[in-house]
Amino acid sequence: MEQSTAHDVATRIIENIEKVIIGKRREVEMAVIALLSQGHVLVEDVPGVGKTMLGKSLARSIDCVFRRIQLTPDMLPSDVTGVSVFNQQTREFEFRPGPILGQIVLADEINRATPKTQSALLEAMEEHQVTVDGITHSIDRPFMVIATENPIEYEGVFPLPEAQLDRFMVRIQLGYPSFEDEVSIMDSQRVRHPIDSLDAVASADEVNGAQEAVKEVFVHDQMKRYIVSLVHATRSHDDAALGASPRASLALFRGCQALALLRGRDYVLPDDVKELAVTVMGHRVIITPAARMKRVETGRIVEEALDSVVVPGGKSADWISGSRT
Repeated sequence: MEQSTAHDVATRIIENIEKVIIGKRREVEMAVIALLSQGHVLVEDVPGVGKTMLGKSLARSIDCVFRRIQLTPDMLPSDVTGVSVFNQQTREFEFRPGPILGQIVLADEINRATPKTQSALLEAMEEHQVTVDGITHSIDRPFMVIATENPIEYEGVFPLPEAQLDRFMVRIQLGYPSFEDEVSIMDSQRVRHPIDSLDAVASADEVNGAQEAVKEVFVHDQMKRYIVSLVHATRSHDDAALGASPRASLALFRGCQALALLRGRDYVLPDDVKELAVTVMGHRVIITPAARMKRVETGRIVEEALDSVVVPGGKSADWISGSRT
């Protein structure tokens, strides 16, 4: 697929989601960037701001198999991955797939589940497969997990472990709508919810094609070094017990390619890296106990890394051609 066509596909998806999620253009763009980058999305915010609606509207905008998991404390890993059941007639075990074997999977309130159940998502999110009773089952592409969670200060939630957080490409927060947007939301739901009439605007093949087109966006060697320098800066920060991982470097690299395509470019700029850095790396940084007592935010650590790392110089022509020639 040509990059111009992929750009059109992404734009159609964003505009379709905005029929439901009003006034949150950037957050919607971040979710679509994760889709184009073959990543996963963690939506964290207080109840009632549209976390689940964002996941459902994105899933409905794509003609893919949609599954929803309403996670609760009493769920078992087999409720997510599936289970082998003995068939009395055939005298054989049959695999009954769980909801994770969809294509667009909405894991609602993921931190309501116990860590054991949360871990059932790890293999699927990283390797696009699940293993049950020693047998591996592949997941069709495109595959994306959109997880929602309430802030950890709320009752009855289990914080996501570091390995789980690292599987999510981006973490976004919707926040409350503006005064005028909230009035518009009331108007849009006067008769029925707009998601009830939301149709798919892209097929699975188009999404797969757009994901391949993202990989062709040019990234200069200096830009790659800039990304790695930012990641290394989080690891050496005094308030960080654990910095961003190499998976964060790859996520930021691919996300910048998707953002450039979304902006109509076939090359990445330093501004793309700056725009995505906190969203991609903020949730991956683990702060020290002393910093937690001082209420240091992980996003601030990434912002300080952005301030400390020198932005690569050069003219715009360098980013367009550079080593490509």
